[in-house]
Amino acid sequence: MLASTSTDSPTTLGTPDKTGQRTLLAFDFGTKKIGVAVGQELTKSTSALPVLRSRDERPDWEGITQLMETWQPDALVVGIPLNMDGSDNEMTLKARRFSNRLHGRYNLPVYPADERLTTREAARDCYDPRNQRGHKRKGHMEVDSVAAQIILETFFSHHT
Repeated sequence: MLASTSTDSPTTLGTPDKTGQRTLLAFDFGTKKIGVAVGQELTKSTSALPVLRSRDERPDWEGITQLMETWQPDALVVGIPLNMDGSDNEMTLKARRFSNRLHGRYNLPVYPADERLTTREAARDCYDPRNQRGHKRKGHMEVDSVAAQIILETFFSHHT
């Protein structure tokens, strides 16, 4: 089952409304690795990007800045890990803090998205030769970015 996207509003609406035509970057936040995906809202196409490494639980801001410069996104989506009952946990707070820091650094709208079960689905996609997304077996390092891709696909299906 795909994770449902939160109905929360973005952190900010500081850019002109280009809804339907935007480029978005999605993040599957982790304290060791951050999965990243890019997508085009018009075509609803998404691609997993290389995983970024965190150091001492600090995101690779240089790597994120390079992604911002390369893709020039109009908005960002951050997966928010929740318990199965919808309650917060320690990682929920860290992901929300990461989301707020993204907004502060890049002044873009940041949409929170429920990421429950996305890593499980991504692992199945990465290791199953007959997966739905047509990915070749990738190995564990790519699971986080495939999870970010699933988060973004789910966001598109609920917001466009």
